[in-house]
Amino acid sequence: MDLGIKGRRALVCASSKGLGRACAAALAAEGVHVTMTARGAEALAQAAADLRKLYPEVEITEVAGDITTPEGRAAALAACPSPDILVNNAGGPPPGDFRNWTRDDWIKALDANMLTPIELIKATVDGMIERKFGRIVNITSAAVKAPIDVLGLSNGARSGLTGFVAGLSRKTVRHNVTINALLPGPFDTDRLRTVSAGQSKASGIPVEEIMNKRMGENPAGRFGDPEEFGLACAFLCGAKAGFITGQNLLLDGGAFPGTF
Repeated sequence: MDLGIKGRRALVCASSKGLGRACAAALAAEGVHVTMTARGAEALAQAAADLRKLYPEVEITEVAGDITTPEGRAAALAACPSPDILVNNAGGPPPGDFRNWTRDDWIKALDANMLTPIELIKATVDGMIERKFGRIVNITSAAVKAPIDVLGLSNGARSGLTGFVAGLSRKTVRHNVTINALLPGPFDTDRLRTVSAGQSKASGIPVEEIMNKRMGENPAGRFGDPEEFGLACAFLCGAKAGFITGQNLLLDGGAFPGTF
């Protein structure tokens, strides 16, 4: 299926690993020129090199830096000043007990998972409107619809972003600029292992036991493959997806009840 975005330019944040990398790969496979960002320069360089080998016909640009800082965002936008596609992504805050979180912990979570995407949207959406094409995808979390007790920082910050986008996305769509969110459930990523480690520490149950139990309880009987997530992202970025906006697409294998 040709998504009609060959030759477009995309900025994909936090894309050296996991779901961000899968999104960058899926877009590159569609012929999109991709600018990748991540804090870890070595992992980012390797991810970019891998995509260049797979898709030599597209431009893959890497920008090492922290996208949650003004400097990191400035560097990313200097490398890709007029993206047609923006994929917002940043590592989630650590799990824990809200009684132990300080104001600084909350501000850090909000900066990374709410305010950074808003700043990047602010910097790019008017250009998309002028060009009459834009696709913005925010990678949030299934916790937006089904909050996870140990992920309170993430629950709050990502829900705030979701509320903001709900209004803006209805204003941009008439200009062929859509804004949607992908809500990952349990995907086989470093993030899942980090959360499982936090649950293990709190409960005393071994990490592998927690992960195996969670996998077995999922209706799909497995964790998600990041490639599946990347393909969903590419679809929302397609030229024919202009009638989909303000939506929160849950990818969880059916794990969360009450979302039909």
